[in-house]
Parts: sequence; C-alpha cells; structure tokens
Amino acid sequence: MKNLIFLIIIVLLPFSCSAQDNAKNDKEKSEMKPSKNDDGEWDLTVIDTQFDYFMSAVAKPVSQYSESYLKTKNTLLVGEWNSYFFSGRHRNIIESSIDYDPKENYGIKFEYKLYQVFAYVNWKYGLRMNGLSGSDTTRY
Repeated sequence: MKNLIFLIIIVLLPFSCSAQDNAKNDKEKSEMKPSKNDDGEWDLTVIDTQFDYFMSAVAKPVSQYSESYLKTKNTLLVGEWNSYFFSGRHRNIIESSIDYDPKENYGIKFEYKLYQVFAYVNWKYGLRMNGLSGSDTTRY
C-alpha cells in the first residue's frame, strides 16, 4: 500500500510542476511590450479589426498633440491600465499589462498610437480612464 501511494506521488509530481511553468508562461504572454520595427522605430501592434477604422475615422490627428503631452498622458494611462489588469478589474476588456518605460524615447508615432489605444478602448467599450483628456472620452 505504501509503495502504491509513493508510486502515485511520483507519477503526479511532473504534472504539478508543469502547471506552474504554464502559469509563468501565461503571465509572460499577457504583457504588451513595445518592439522596434525594421526601420528601428518603436511600434505597437493592435490586433483588433475596428482599431484601424478608429484611427482613420474617429481619432484626432497626430498633429493635435505634442510628444511631451502624449508621453505624460501615456505614463498616467499605463499606470491606470496596469492597476486594472493586476487587480482583475475589467477582465473582459483588459487582457494584458503594458510594459512602458517613460524614460525611453519611443517617438511621437508610438506615443500617439499608444494614446489612441486608450481612446479606442473608451470609444469601443466605454471604459473611462482618468488620464484621457475630456475630448477623447466622448463616445461617438
């Protein structure tokens, strides 16, 4: 009987270890990280078919923002977004954290696109975020 219990424990041990590895991998997968494109510029990939429509038809043009304004806003919004993610609030909307370093020079294109991600989430899902400016929180 002791040998049987010992055998069962040995057989189940690898399964318990692999479950922990999967949890670690899931956490790593659930983080959006900026990446550089072939031109050496920072880029952000958004996988949502309506985002392209939002960028071309709804979002304000990049010329209405300065890079410093966008960097300041993004720093606040990323903090708010990550706090929602880690607390489990809005799980149906926020599926990953964002790895953003405010000391990094991402460039205005990246800062603009990241800011528009937050505006898009507000537009599509109605999720109000404190860091968005008043004109970007209107649902069209």
